[in-house]
Amino acid sequence: MQRLFVWLGRILLGLLGLAVLGVVAFWLIAPRMVGSARNNVIDHDPYPVSEAAAALHDTLIVGDWHADPLLWKRDLTKRGDWGQVDFPRLVEGNVAFQVFTAVTKSPAGLNYEENSAEAFDNITLLAFGQLWPIRTWTSLYERAAYQADKMARFAEEDGRVTIIRSAADIDAVLAARAEGRDHMGAILGIEGSHPLEGDLANLDRLVNKGHRVFGLHHFFDNELGGSLHGQANSGLTDFGRAVVTEIAARPLILDLAHSSAKVVEEVLAMTDIPLVVSHTGVTAYCETPRNLSDDLMKAVAQTGGTVGIGYWDEVSCGKIDPASIAEMIAAAVELLGEDHVSLGSDFDGSVETAFDTSELAALTQGLLDQGLSEDQIAKVMGGNMVRVLKARLGG
Repeated sequence: MQRLFVWLGRILLGLLGLAVLGVVAFWLIAPRMVGSARNNVIDHDPYPVSEAAAALHDTLIVGDWHADPLLWKRDLTKRGDWGQVDFPRLVEGNVAFQVFTAVTKSPAGLNYEENSAEAFDNITLLAFGQLWPIRTWTSLYERAAYQADKMARFAEEDGRVTIIRSAADIDAVLAARAEGRDHMGAILGIEGSHPLEGDLANLDRLVNKGHRVFGLHHFFDNELGGSLHGQANSGLTDFGRAVVTEIAARPLILDLAHSSAKVVEEVLAMTDIPLVVSHTGVTAYCETPRNLSDDLMKAVAQTGGTVGIGYWDEVSCGKIDPASIAEMIAAAVELLGEDHVSLGSDFDGSVETAFDTSELAALTQGLLDQGLSEDQIAKVMGGNMVRVLKARLGG
């Protein structure tokens, strides 16, 4: 009997050891495997870029309203061998301004038609698997704060990146670039205002962490109201109205990506600021549950705001090479006007793309091929974004 207990003990210790090894392997291997698979760039030959397009691209102030690399376990100061955006590749793509968005809650499945707010949360598992601080495992505010802290550390280590908090910071980046320096502005945002955790006081905490672009929703309904992909198709709650009023009153950007049509209508009715839809397509080019109606997009444009065009299949009906994205941008310009279209890649947002941020000259080539003028291209590639940023962050 004693020998049996000894063997049982050994078996239990062996199983415990295997379990520990499994957890360690999960922490070491899974983050890269998942991040790489979720943010794939399709293998492709180099896209042709003419000398004229390359020369034009080098003169542009390029900006992108939405990317999510802070979600993943990567050092953005190094050129990655997976994912779609990091500091070196931003330099290669001549990007001057990039919004880095904190994702804090995301339901399993990412269904564009309907998601329950009670669905399993992928970010909880990601926070555990990537060994984020324990405080982030249960707090959505802490997830947004942690991602802001990551960007602050990366910016300090790199030395070429200014975290944009005001219009003066934008001017400083533009001045540095005018002197020929590879300087960039990083704008922090949140994808869905879940990290407010139902408390308006958390807006101050997020602003103090550096967040300036505030999306109201992500893939499900929340305390602020209805998501474009939620269950209720509802408008703003009283809390949502209070948040919108407060954001509109401050030097902050209000982002309507992922909000329900009813929320968009209500925000339009209660504000008089330039509004943004940071990453989307247009129904005029691709009719899909992910894209708002043309009429709502026109209404956003009429606020003096801008619409960021994304690079992935759910907004473009599967056509994601630079020439096709340029075609969609041209359709958006025709629909909304040249002053109201921007870039909104959704790089590293769990989407597959056909190019990364280092290859943006190919998009400039595509816009030339679509017949856009150099002035129109300059507006779309970053001019419109800078105008809205300065209008809002200037207070």
